[in-house]
Amino acid sequence: MAHDFHDPAELSRTAVLAAVEARLLATFGEPSGRAAVTFLGADRIEVLRFGPDGAGLVRYVTLGMSAAPMTDPTAVVADPVRGPRTELVLTVRGGRDDVLRTLATFAATPQVEGLVVAPGASLDLGSPLWAGAPFTSVLTGEPGGLVPDLELPEPAEPVRFLPLLPMTPNEAAHKRVHGAAELEERWLRHGTDLRDPERRGVPLG
Repeated sequence: MAHDFHDPAELSRTAVLAAVEARLLATFGEPSGRAAVTFLGADRIEVLRFGPDGAGLVRYVTLGMSAAPMTDPTAVVADPVRGPRTELVLTVRGGRDDVLRTLATFAATPQVEGLVVAPGASLDLGSPLWAGAPFTSVLTGEPGGLVPDLELPEPAEPVRFLPLLPMTPNEAAHKRVHGAAELEERWLRHGTDLRDPERRGVPLG
């Protein structure tokens, strides 16, 4: 059931997350699993698992990151209403459930480190995204593809659902030098399946 907001005063953590969850269920159906992770100094983050679907794809989506807007770390006072709100979506063929903690870690970074996570940014775990993964970081993609933006009452910004694109250490280094657009163009040119949990890094020569 969708949640209709009529008043910015309704932008409580509970109301926003109920609306986000409703949007996810309307998009993907009932979750096939969920887990909650709490970090010191941060609100609880849940990760919902959807699938596998007919193509064997499993989607992991954070729930909790969008409860509050992300704040520019240089701001003197955090605005409780204005600012970008996001949740993160990772699609893996066959699924890798030990990625749950990784996703919760990424989702908690705005609270813990004061980062604003935006399309084109890198999130680096510094260790494999899941056991045995060839990836240690992700590129955040553009919103609106899998899950439509969730509008909130003005002056709040909509909740955007950002896809996470796993990067090998070499790809991450290439992206730092040449930018996200160049790496994405290279993936496209080589027909890279970014949902393959065991894919090799794209040729960077």
